[in-house]
Amino acid sequence: MASGRGGEAAPGERPAPKRITADYLRRAALYYLERYSVPAAQLQRVLLRKVERSCRHHGQDPQAFRTTVEEIVASCVASGLVDDRRFAEARAQSLRRKGRSARAVAAGLAAKGVGRELVAETVAVDEGVELEAARVAAKRKRLGPWSRGDRSEQRQKHIAALARAGFSLAIARAVIDDAGEGG
Repeated sequence: MASGRGGEAAPGERPAPKRITADYLRRAALYYLERYSVPAAQLQRVLLRKVERSCRHHGQDPQAFRTTVEEIVASCVASGLVDDRRFAEARAQSLRRKGRSARAVAAGLAAKGVGRELVAETVAVDEGVELEAARVAAKRKRLGPWSRGDRSEQRQKHIAALARAGFSLAIARAVIDDAGEGG
């Protein structure tokens, strides 16, 4: 990595990572948590990426910092800065408002590192909520009652699009065959 004058990175290049210390990792965690609400697993992944990048550049062993990262994440959880339940509930509500199915919400939470039990609690399938989310998805994608052109020709494609989005066949049919009363 070639650097420009004064040790700064050349244009288009990332600057060299700082040496990892416990204080640096603590400040990095707090700065990250100022900007994002994340579960503990996501914070740990972010900090471990920082450690990996710095250690690779400075020739250090990243395993030496694993316990430090775990302690920092544990202290953030203990202080209430990181709360997996609060994150999961807020994220699930946000995704449902955007028209995501219960399956898609569960997959999204699992990808962020939320535990299975908490995902199962947070994404309890309620027919009314699922139906409303399917209506929002159909409206956003202009399916069924919100489509342009001949609806009868596109019916199967629209049902399939909702099914691929994770909605059950019964809910997909109900939304596509709906005259638009719900939304």
